[in-house]
Amino acid sequence: MKNTLLLLATTATLSLASTGAELLDKKCASCHMLKSPEFHELPSLKAPAMDAVVFHVNLAMDNDKDKKIFITDYVLNPDASKSVCESNKVAQFGVMPSQKGKVTKEELALISTEMLTIYPHKKFVAMIKEMQLNDKVNALKGSPFLVNAEGLPHMTKLLVENWDKAALGLTKEQKEKLLVVRQETLGAVKKIKKQIKPLENEVTEAMIDREKPKSVEAQLIQISKLKFEASKVHLKCIVDTTNILSEEQVAFLLPFWE
Repeated sequence: MKNTLLLLATTATLSLASTGAELLDKKCASCHMLKSPEFHELPSLKAPAMDAVVFHVNLAMDNDKDKKIFITDYVLNPDASKSVCESNKVAQFGVMPSQKGKVTKEELALISTEMLTIYPHKKFVAMIKEMQLNDKVNALKGSPFLVNAEGLPHMTKLLVENWDKAALGLTKEQKEKLLVVRQETLGAVKKIKKQIKPLENEVTEAMIDREKPKSVEAQLIQISKLKFEASKVHLKCIVDTTNILSEEQVAFLLPFWE
């Protein structure tokens, strides 16, 4: 018995003697990429890179004490509702398995300190900002809506990102209603975009052929009508969605609306 206790004590001492960097490599690197990922590597990752993990933790919390408490709790008691990542990312990677019995709270204290010290790398943050900017540009280019202001949200996208978060707290009944709104919205917009595309191609080809603007007036009028209809669908989605949500849930999704 004494030998067993001595062995456990020795093991604990050795574990605590390890540095945060060593523990990070030993306990986390098998799933989470520790170097800053290249853009082409993102689709093949089996779990979020450590850069991404800390990036989202930083977005969700302000002080290091809360961040360390969260990291320890999530590693030992993971749950989709606790995740700081978008719900669609959780769906992509799955919820990490609990690491109880594989890492101690003392080790996690060292690991979390190391994580918050070195992550996210500036290179990763720059890449994420560029990706977000490209997403905005592409969304604008492919948008069928007349109004594309920052303050006019795409509710279906926001909900997908926060669907399972405990902080949003959607009930089963709310989810059922919101799924109907999402299905109706995406179906209607997809149908309209399908009609707009060939009309825009006709306008483009006419300009390449140096035809007069008057030659495409009919197409422009039809495009305008279709975008008007798409915009109505967009606005209806916002109204229908916010009517299903509580004031607190709307404030969570759209804090700038307060």
